[in-house]
Amino acid sequence: MATANITRDEAASRSQIVDTQAYRVLVDLTGRDVAEPTRQFLSTSTVTLESRGGEIHLDLIADEIRRANLDGDEFDTAGFDGFRLPVPHLSEGTHEITVEAVCRYSNSGEGLHRFIDPADDKVYLYTQFETADARRMYANLEQPDQKATFQLTVLAPQHWVVFTNAASVDPEDIGDGFGRFEHEVTPPMSTYITALVAGEFHVERGTIQSAAGELPASVACRQSLVEHLDHERIFTTTQRGFEVFEGAFGVPYAFGTYDQIFVPEFNAGAMENAGCVTFRDEYLFRSRVTSRELDARDNTILHELAHMWFGDLVTMRWWNDLWLNESFAEWASHFANDEIAARYDTGANPWASFSNERKAWAYLQDQLSTTHPIAADMSDLEKVEQNFDGITYAKGASVLKLLVSFVGLEPFVAGVGEYFRKHAFGNTELRDLLVELEAASGRDLSWFSAEWLETAGVNTLAADFDVDDDGAFTRFEVVQTAPEGWPTLRTHRLGIGLYSLDGESLTRHHYAEVDVTGERTPIEGLVGVQKGDVVLLNDGDLTYAKVRLDDHSSATLVEHIDGLHDPLARAVVWTSFWEMTRDAELPAQEFMRLVLAGLPSEHDMAAVSTLLNQAGTACLAFTAPELRAEVNARLVAGLAKLLKGADAGSDKQVLIAKALISAVRSDEGVALLKGWLNDEEVPAGLAVDTGIRWAITAALAKLGAIDADGIAAELERDKTNAGAEQAAGAAAALPDEDSKAQAWSLATDSADVPNETHRAICMGFWRYGQDEILEPYPAAYLDLLGRISRREGIWAERGYATIGTALRWLFPSPIADAALITTVEAWLEDNNPSEQVRRSVTERLDEARRALRAQDRSRG
Repeated sequence: MATANITRDEAASRSQIVDTQAYRVLVDLTGRDVAEPTRQFLSTSTVTLESRGGEIHLDLIADEIRRANLDGDEFDTAGFDGFRLPVPHLSEGTHEITVEAVCRYSNSGEGLHRFIDPADDKVYLYTQFETADARRMYANLEQPDQKATFQLTVLAPQHWVVFTNAASVDPEDIGDGFGRFEHEVTPPMSTYITALVAGEFHVERGTIQSAAGELPASVACRQSLVEHLDHERIFTTTQRGFEVFEGAFGVPYAFGTYDQIFVPEFNAGAMENAGCVTFRDEYLFRSRVTSRELDARDNTILHELAHMWFGDLVTMRWWNDLWLNESFAEWASHFANDEIAARYDTGANPWASFSNERKAWAYLQDQLSTTHPIAADMSDLEKVEQNFDGITYAKGASVLKLLVSFVGLEPFVAGVGEYFRKHAFGNTELRDLLVELEAASGRDLSWFSAEWLETAGVNTLAADFDVDDDGAFTRFEVVQTAPEGWPTLRTHRLGIGLYSLDGESLTRHHYAEVDVTGERTPIEGLVGVQKGDVVLLNDGDLTYAKVRLDDHSSATLVEHIDGLHDPLARAVVWTSFWEMTRDAELPAQEFMRLVLAGLPSEHDMAAVSTLLNQAGTACLAFTAPELRAEVNARLVAGLAKLLKGADAGSDKQVLIAKALISAVRSDEGVALLKGWLNDEEVPAGLAVDTGIRWAITAALAKLGAIDADGIAAELERDKTNAGAEQAAGAAAALPDEDSKAQAWSLATDSADVPNETHRAICMGFWRYGQDEILEPYPAAYLDLLGRISRREGIWAERGYATIGTALRWLFPSPIADAALITTVEAWLEDNNPSEQVRRSVTERLDEARRALRAQDRSRG
């Protein structure tokens, strides 16, 4: 049966036969030689490879193959199955294969995505190829170890701007208003990081000072977003990132240009195409932007830049080491941000933000029944797609951070630099990196891989101690436990902080940094030390583990959280309380009260944003239905008080205002929000801009306090694709039968809904408090699971990301009870779902069970 899947064994077998040397690709975007110019384009690929003799296929997803030849001789393409083109037997030696095909634009963010901007009808194209979608634009050998040079020629409207992995070029006039953009040959790279971006982009040109010399660089966006393009900050962050990475690794940047393009309807945050990075253009902020959002974008810029070394210069042999690709970039971006903050006094605290946001994602993912080792077994592409998750990114980065604490920062970056030098333009496996880290540090790291990379699950650490009458420790042990399904006890580098109340402040009077291993680790160095009021394990957030506070420390922090001033210590404490809430050990109402008490003294905006989101989740998903109205009223009252106390125009004011808007449920709250839309009783300094207006519109929509005409009026004010996406999400939230039916149809039966609009509809559909109107849709969801698994209707063509959106956001979480869980479990048992369906639904069931346990705890 024809399949888009590619297995590791197939890739290894092909690599036994051939080595790819070069690609020459001509992409014709003129529409002159295809039947459907707005849907199709012409692609001609010439692949040069070295053969040891044997039979292979080329990877290609296309509507039609017009011709193919091997070393100049045409060959029969009847064996093309829509995904693979068999090639005649190859003798030993060098061969050249040329394939001309009619390919299809996508609206799913996969392959070559085509977008028409509703603001001005200008056309924009961009590629997204990871993991294996370069074959949607040109015939190739779609596996990361088949690196080759890449030379791209594009035929397009002469007034367009065309970006590839090589420096931009001026077009040669070919008549009819079209130009030929012939780019230089690139260094060797994998197919998934090749790129084409084209259209009427606005471009800000500049240069980057690199150890390799002065590089041409640019920042680009759609014409309709020019006023929001803060290119100077983007260039500054990029230049500083070059300084940090080239200085730390001692390896110059390897590619000839560095372009950063902000593109619409992007499925991810960004993509590390070599020298041609694409970002979702939501990173160009159309409304009041907080420091947290700017810091997050800086971090994404640095993440993609780190990939130029780790992933692009040196690339994994197969997707088994995807985690290392992403985990390293995640660690490196925070490392660089921290270095930049120290050198330029930016005021950012990247590692506190990492702890508050990214690690929270890792802990959540690692406690699902679908968790997996960081170094997961990726036997085929379908498994790879499922593992772009919190384990691959955030847990992996957390563990690399721990590894740095074991070997030391200087040996770590020295070993990484040697790894880059030794394997430049090549492919590697994990062991290749560990060899260099062992050589640089002088430490055996085989245990580290076995404990941390090859097993799953998160350990829990707790302090067990005795004190004498004077409050000094007579015994101190760190107790480590592991979940039943993943019983590994690991070695942790652990900071232990002891804090005492000094007036209203919690001051650290002692700190110890130790290694703990096994079930119990005695800490002899703490015997005789005063306990104080708080014992905080993982102070400094060195390791990756859940921390359980002792009763006295917990009680002290509940009353004096605002007295703990160190950002990393606060992050560890907040995580501990949140995990207690998720584990049904702390009632959701108590967590909410703690957040409201601690927010006035919280200065890390990542923490503020995370805590506000968690408080909202606690009051809905983790609170029993019969208690939600009362708990929500207390949350709204608390947020209103915090909003009054927030500095006018401050980041915190914006974040609290958005949380308040989302939390409103009462008639009084609705009246307040409607007043804000009319510029009535708006808090001083709060701009009711585009972002706030859409937040209010969505809040009113889910309460039935605005209708379709009201949403349309807001869209009239914001005639952009972002406005259309927001309007679609708000319409999906309306609590009436017709609106729900229309939204469900768009989400599950319409092939033409663009991916970002589809995401907005799916995310807007299920709302708490709409139980009656949503009653028919759990059954509809089960029907959808079957259609997706069987690839029926639109789901035969929908990509992995769009399917994932539907599975994730159309699950009936707000009305999930024990009976619904049983029904869905039975469906999984009785049917034969695809692996993507099984995994996603299993995770939704895990979350639903956890929510029910927390709801029971909220009842007392």
